[in-house]
Amino acid sequence: MSTILQLETATPVCSVAISVKGETVVLKEEKAPNIHASNLTLFIDEAMKTAGLTYADLDAVAVSKGPGSYTGLRIGVSTAKGLCFALEKPFIAVNTLKMMANGYLLKHPNFGGLVCPMIDARRMEVFTAVFDHKLGEVEHTHAKIVDDKSFVLELQNHYVAFIGDGAEKCKTVIDDPNAHFYTDNFNSAGYMSNLAYEAYQAKAFEDVAYFEPFYLKDFVFTTPKKKV
Repeated sequence: MSTILQLETATPVCSVAISVKGETVVLKEEKAPNIHASNLTLFIDEAMKTAGLTYADLDAVAVSKGPGSYTGLRIGVSTAKGLCFALEKPFIAVNTLKMMANGYLLKHPNFGGLVCPMIDARRMEVFTAVFDHKLGEVEHTHAKIVDDKSFVLELQNHYVAFIGDGAEKCKTVIDDPNAHFYTDNFNSAGYMSNLAYEAYQAKAFEDVAYFEPFYLKDFVFTTPKKKV
């Protein structure tokens, strides 16, 4: 049946989906700060009950692997790995930015330009990549400090759809008629369904014991400043 449980925790969106043969059948999600630790397992249980499934019915577990929030990714990946280990099910990891671009293209099937998903990092920095209308990778996943010269070459010849919470803060610096910004939520586990199914069919599974989230950058610990 290819029934897959899918988890997305790379951003403030806590999202759980269940898909069957690449089609989303259940979706449970909420956007709020710091809710992954308390809500993820609850959402999983609710999704399983809604679908009328037991954990033994699952064929695989898929997770959004990053880049994104260090804490969110750690929670999502550790939960997925724990389930796979306990249930002895295959473990699938999906690039978060590719999942976001996939979501945009699913919502805009006639789109012919480039998709640039962005996840907010720090200040004017984002985690980003660029994909064409067939989800081919034009620019690989990387961290980028955005300024008024960013994406100049892409914008010369293409309509570019900037999506994600990182795109929000770039509106003020990217000023081009070919640049368009979308505020829809594309950090949804539902947009992982066809990608997870493709990975399942190809048996593109990760090693549960050794897999680590794609943090892209090392975690930076900061100490709050003392009030004077």
